[in-house]
Amino acid sequence: MTQEYIEIKGARENNLKNISVRIPKRKITIFTGVSGSGKSSIVFGTVATESQRQLNETHSAFVRGFLPKYREPDTDGISGLGASIIIDQKRIGGNSRSTLGTITDINPLFRVLFSRIGKPEVGPASMFSFNDPSGMCKACQGVGRKITLDMEKFLDYSKSLNEGAIQFPNFSVGSWYWNIYALSGYFDLDKKLKDYSSEEMEKLLNGKTEKFVLETAGGPINSTYEGLIQKFDRLYLKKDGEMGERTKKQVDQYTTEVPCDECNGARLSKEVLACRIDGFNIADYMSMQLDDIVKNIEKVNNPYAEATKASIMERVTHLIDIGLDYVTLDRETSTLSGGESQRVKMVRHLNSSLTDMIYIFDEPSIGLHPRDVHRLNELLEKLRDKGNTVLVVEHDPDVIRIADHIIDIGPHAGKNGGTVTFQGTYDALLKSDTLTGKFMGHHEAIKENVRKPQSFLPVKKTSLHNVLNLNLEVPTGVLSVITGVAGSGKSTIINGIFRKQYEEAIVIDQSAAHANSRSNPATYSGIMDSIRKLFGTENDVSPSLFSYNSKGACPECKGLGYIAMDMAFMDAIRTPCEACSGKRFKEEVLKYQLNGQTISDVLEMTVSDALSFFELKKITKQLQAMEDVGIGYLTLGQALSTLSGGECQRLKLATELHKKGSIYIMDEPTTGLHMSDTKHIIEIMNRLVDAGNTVIVIEHNLDIIRQADWIIDVGPEGGSKGGQILFAGKPSDLTKVPESITAKFI
Repeated sequence: MTQEYIEIKGARENNLKNISVRIPKRKITIFTGVSGSGKSSIVFGTVATESQRQLNETHSAFVRGFLPKYREPDTDGISGLGASIIIDQKRIGGNSRSTLGTITDINPLFRVLFSRIGKPEVGPASMFSFNDPSGMCKACQGVGRKITLDMEKFLDYSKSLNEGAIQFPNFSVGSWYWNIYALSGYFDLDKKLKDYSSEEMEKLLNGKTEKFVLETAGGPINSTYEGLIQKFDRLYLKKDGEMGERTKKQVDQYTTEVPCDECNGARLSKEVLACRIDGFNIADYMSMQLDDIVKNIEKVNNPYAEATKASIMERVTHLIDIGLDYVTLDRETSTLSGGESQRVKMVRHLNSSLTDMIYIFDEPSIGLHPRDVHRLNELLEKLRDKGNTVLVVEHDPDVIRIADHIIDIGPHAGKNGGTVTFQGTYDALLKSDTLTGKFMGHHEAIKENVRKPQSFLPVKKTSLHNVLNLNLEVPTGVLSVITGVAGSGKSTIINGIFRKQYEEAIVIDQSAAHANSRSNPATYSGIMDSIRKLFGTENDVSPSLFSYNSKGACPECKGLGYIAMDMAFMDAIRTPCEACSGKRFKEEVLKYQLNGQTISDVLEMTVSDALSFFELKKITKQLQAMEDVGIGYLTLGQALSTLSGGECQRLKLATELHKKGSIYIMDEPTTGLHMSDTKHIIEIMNRLVDAGNTVIVIEHNLDIIRQADWIIDVGPEGGSKGGQILFAGKPSDLTKVPESITAKFI
């Protein structure tokens, strides 16, 4: 059969330099190249966008009004396209009612199973849903948790009421609410709370509502006494949606989340929880690890259950096959990492009988331990073997190895990228003169000459999720790497436990940089104010003229650079603003220059270009930091909403680089980084440590692990089979730990 291709001619999206490529259909094609080279511009900006746009155009104008809007990519033409499915790293999100079980449609299968064979019978399948009023726990409305006062923060037991024992500001000494307790006559105002009898403490916290006369300077007032907990609950917790943002933030500091005492977190009514199959109720199954579900479901022997049982087994087994054996079905989707979210999305497509689709993946190896990459590869191959075209943007050599075809974009990033440097097989790539080819077989040696810890930060014995009675000390003044398979407890230990005990730690993760739609690297890094002042001083005008959020904004587009036209049921159209030609500024502002460049020209400069343009140390210091972390290809005016998770993380890192004596926590900093840039990020970490900082990194990348001064290996497996500290010490000593999976790979 003749090989068919998706053909792209003259692609010019973002930094692509009028390139043409042929992508073989029904094969795995992997796109490689450094960060910012243009891989995503081809795969997502061109192929995916045009496929989605054309698919949307097959619908009526009315339906298109509800669909995402896609503009036509800048190309001379694309042929051979099919319908595409994008499986990216965007977290699934959702509210507290969205769980792994609901998103994968495994929950409804369990509901059917229990409604058919559960004893005693309860009723229809909908009764087993915590989102259905007939089945949910009434006390918590099916959420399984309730917000309650954190008494350790709310009260200072070493103080008396007169000394301000109630910590919450609205109950401070002399306030109206404080007066109710102080003037009630029930308490000795100078007695410290720690000396209260159990009856006095019960009265203060849970005293029943009763009327009493409050003696005030203005005369007696009829008032009502109620316990502190009940009063706080009535004033704040039951009015959650009615509180202002400031009050809510204040309340959040004094509250904590605890399991509902009515259903113990199971979310369902007592009647539903009484219905069992072989001793387990539906909540038991939801809280089991996936591998335990398989063991227990296999034992269910009932002719009425066979079809449902088979469907549950198939879906759960797919999740296990992709390395999610450690998760539970009651895990809220908002707590899934980017990598976990992507793998859950993959599994949803495995049951599909559609063929000749284009599946598009964005670095699917993220969050996977090297041991588990083969599971991902098998899934990509399964999708291909069903007759689909699989396109993958990837940096991991173990994934690149399985490609039928490789397209390398480069040679570098930004304006120095955007060309096709290689097309061909994996073997040919190894012999090619490309950065990817050169670094495929490269790996760092295990660090022998390690730094010695200056001291240790003790972590209080704590339990959280699968981590029980944690006993750990984190060294200071060194580069520590936290290792272990996905779900072993790395993030729980560092982000869930360590960070709460050491709140001063600087966290550099992949969450979006906090900013609005008008923010860019120049505003985020803080150099924009200095740039405006330079323009103002040079031209003897107000610096605010050089802000498209202030006086300098184009009056037509209000500084956006485009005009959005709502076409009712048709697609909304964004057209470049004619008044400013998309430059965002008033015409008069663009007459002012700094060394021959307008403010608009400066915002179109890349970080690298700006570094050679500016001389002011305040500006160049921040630009150099951005260059050092590998985002020199970003333009100063690029919207932060267009940055990937890895780019956001590196931008945050650049703004924090100058601090000394701090604790830095980095969560998978190699995300989105080409192999050739890993050495660079190791240099940055070392520079931070040499400046007197403590650096703690959660990472799967073997080169980072090998270059650590100190390794904390968590495991041995994920979920309930993890959560233990297997090893803490030098990298070279980890190799002697037989139960460590990481040891087998470094």
